[in-house]
Amino acid sequence: MSDNNSISNTNNSTNNSTNNSTNNSTNNNDFQLQSFFPYQVRIFYLAVSQSVSDIYFCRHGLSVSEWRTMAVLGNHQPLTASDVVERSSIDKVQVSRAIQGLLKRELLERRTDANDRRRVNLQLTAEGQSIFEDLIPRVRAREQQLLSCLDQEEQQTLMKLMKKVRLNAEQINLETKHDSSSKAETNKQQTEQIL
Repeated sequence: MSDNNSISNTNNSTNNSTNNSTNNSTNNNDFQLQSFFPYQVRIFYLAVSQSVSDIYFCRHGLSVSEWRTMAVLGNHQPLTASDVVERSSIDKVQVSRAIQGLLKRELLERRTDANDRRRVNLQLTAEGQSIFEDLIPRVRAREQQLLSCLDQEEQQTLMKLMKKVRLNAEQINLETKHDSSSKAETNKQQTEQIL
């Protein structure tokens, strides 16, 4: 009787393992990149970004990073390079290149802060400010074009949902970073014990 129970349990375990393996295989085979949410976000970003970049690139030859740098500075001058990085969602390298490009075209100028000689402020030149003011109504008009397929309630819902997903993603990133730091600290302590 005991042997029969053992055989039965073994068969059940084997069947469950086979079913799980089959389910995982089916899930993997069903994966479609085109319907994968992060991919959809990427396609969404590219389409929207392209429609706007056509304006500032075609009219004034600005790159994405240069435009964002100007847009950040436009109504919040003067700022440091670190301020631009923080407000633009562009990394330091891209901001540095954008600043160099704008300085070369004399659309931007650097000034040492009168109250803190260690602080270097960035400010649009008269020509840079003129380009910024030329672009604002044009990119706002394009924004309205992009959203014209949605009524006011749909636009508000879209913004709420985008914010909700973004905050969730940021929380996941924080948790992942925390887990990685904890593992690194544990590994460091174990290594120190061995040494």
